[in-house]
Amino acid sequence: MSTSEPPSWPHCAHGAEPAADPVGCRGIHVPGHTECLAHLADADRNGYLAGLTPGASIDHRGTTFTESLLTALLDALRDPATGTPLLGVARFESATFKSVAGFRSANFQGGASFESATFEGGAEFGLATFKSLAWFESATFEGDAEFGAATFEGGAVFGLATFKSLAWFKSATFKSVAGFRSANFQGGAVFVSATFEVGASFLLATFKSLARFGSANFQGGAGFGAATFKSGAEFESATFKSDAEFESATFKGGAGFVSATFQGGAWFVSATFRSDAVFGLATFQDVAGFKLATFQGDAVFGLATFKNDAWFESATFEGDAVFESATFEGDARFESATFAKADQFGPFVCAGRVVLSGAMFGGPVTLAFAARRLECRRTRWSSTAEIRLRYATVDFAHAVFEYPLTIAAEPDLFVLTDGQQLAEDVLPSAYDPGVRMASLQGVDAAHLVLADLDLWECLFAGTVHLDQLRLEGACTFSTAPSAMHWRRWPPVRFTARRVLAEEHHWRASQPGAAQGWAHGAGRAGPLQLAPVYRALRKAFEDGKHEPGAADFYYGEMEMRRHADDIPGSERGLLTAYWALSGYGLRASRALAWLAAAMLLTIVLLMAFGLAQDTPKQTATGTVPAGGGTVTFEIDKDDPQNPTGNRFTGERFEKALNVTLNSVVFRSSGQDLTTAGTYIEMTSRLTEPVLLGLAVLAVRNRVKR
Repeated sequence: MSTSEPPSWPHCAHGAEPAADPVGCRGIHVPGHTECLAHLADADRNGYLAGLTPGASIDHRGTTFTESLLTALLDALRDPATGTPLLGVARFESATFKSVAGFRSANFQGGASFESATFEGGAEFGLATFKSLAWFESATFEGDAEFGAATFEGGAVFGLATFKSLAWFKSATFKSVAGFRSANFQGGAVFVSATFEVGASFLLATFKSLARFGSANFQGGAGFGAATFKSGAEFESATFKSDAEFESATFKGGAGFVSATFQGGAWFVSATFRSDAVFGLATFQDVAGFKLATFQGDAVFGLATFKNDAWFESATFEGDAVFESATFEGDARFESATFAKADQFGPFVCAGRVVLSGAMFGGPVTLAFAARRLECRRTRWSSTAEIRLRYATVDFAHAVFEYPLTIAAEPDLFVLTDGQQLAEDVLPSAYDPGVRMASLQGVDAAHLVLADLDLWECLFAGTVHLDQLRLEGACTFSTAPSAMHWRRWPPVRFTARRVLAEEHHWRASQPGAAQGWAHGAGRAGPLQLAPVYRALRKAFEDGKHEPGAADFYYGEMEMRRHADDIPGSERGLLTAYWALSGYGLRASRALAWLAAAMLLTIVLLMAFGLAQDTPKQTATGTVPAGGGTVTFEIDKDDPQNPTGNRFTGERFEKALNVTLNSVVFRSSGQDLTTAGTYIEMTSRLTEPVLLGLAVLAVRNRVKR
């Protein structure tokens, strides 16, 4: 059937047409007559009707039908076997039905065209069957349009039709395309339990009153693009087996999609919901596209299931964003979304990524979800926020917040408002429910609190105010490789300590790197990492975590020692400090050097420092002839260098006594050779320093 203007036909010139119509009767002439059916003489009309048989084709374009005239026409076409009107091709373009058009249970075997027809009373097409195309384009229904349980086996075209009262299509079946493009529903529109087997187009349609599509079955595509729902729209339990397209649709009243099933893509791109949008218990088996959508009321997706990706990029949530107990089996993408006043986001579970990069939160909010990954790159918080997570790896690079923000790992299952626990079935039980930070680069950490997080792979380079970062609970860092590495010379063993991921990445990238250092994406070198370690050391000190602060002091000194911008003399001092005591943090290293120094001192004293024998004292004096005081001069022989066997038990005991006294900066009182005196002086200088470094290291490791 062509969608162009209908062809012109001969006008009836009967003088009985009301004077209000200046054109005169526009009805098509009855075959064999010069007047339309409405203006035929009774005898001619009766003769025409008597000649009709069930299934006959009729053409009454432009004719004005009263109730009695239409009844007479349909009675002439009534099938005696079924008692229902049986029509072939039926043409009623531009016809006017003055009262109720009673086509109930009619069977249209051929095409039925009601293009531009006017139903002034009402249209009764309940239980009607349209075997071929049903054409109602530009028709006007001034009364109720009743198509309940009607069957459209061919296409159904209601484009540009106007329904001024109730449009009733409950349980109607559209076996071919149903076209309601630009239709105007001024009264209620009821498509409850309707079935659209091929496709339904409501593009640009306007629903001024409640539109009810509850339990409707859209087996083909459902097109509601740019449609306007001025009152409520109800799609509870509706099934969309192909794509559901609501691009740029406007819902001025509530939009209810409770328990709806979207087996194809659900496209609400740029849709506007001026009141509450309720998708609770809805199932999205394909992509759910809400890009650029605007939710001016509450957006309720509680208990909804997204089996594929859910796209909410650049969406605006002006009311609450309710996703409690929702399940995302793919990615949940909220890039650049705006949450104006949502105070709760979650808890929900996501088997893929939750992407909040570029999103903005306008008020205090608590975010809670179990997800594989959370991306918050350049996300903005304008008020306080708490993020409670399970399983997630968090990328927080360049996030912006001016008020306290807490990121915490939730040890137990999330508890919903009804007291039930959030099911995590989509996340394999083998996954670790702990939370890992991937990056804090570019973040101002002045107001940031991290609680019970795994920071093994976290990138810190570029974070500002890192010294004000608060670490609560059991925040863990990566550690240095602990095994002895014999493949390099000299062999090296790294003492276990907290290490930043960037140090792992830098050391692993160096030529001849020892095994155990992990490669990664970090590109920072010692020059950039030294201030990071310094800031984290202060953060640990402020938190009264001295052992942790000691580890980061060690890392700071290591980075200073390897940095390219320090002079050689300073590098030498740092290397010596590292070698002797691990920057005053490795008691075992200082004690080892102390033991080695003491052993060397003992050996040198036994070999060169102890005298051969203890020099004997000699007293000499003169006795005055006349008596009186006797004066004696006591002298002692110089110690003799040892000869013969120098390494005896007696000499070892003496050397040990001298050495132990030197450690505590005391003189042993032993008789020493000149060489022994210098050996003792050197020992009294170096060994107490090494002992002090060992004591300092112990203090730094155990103090709180």
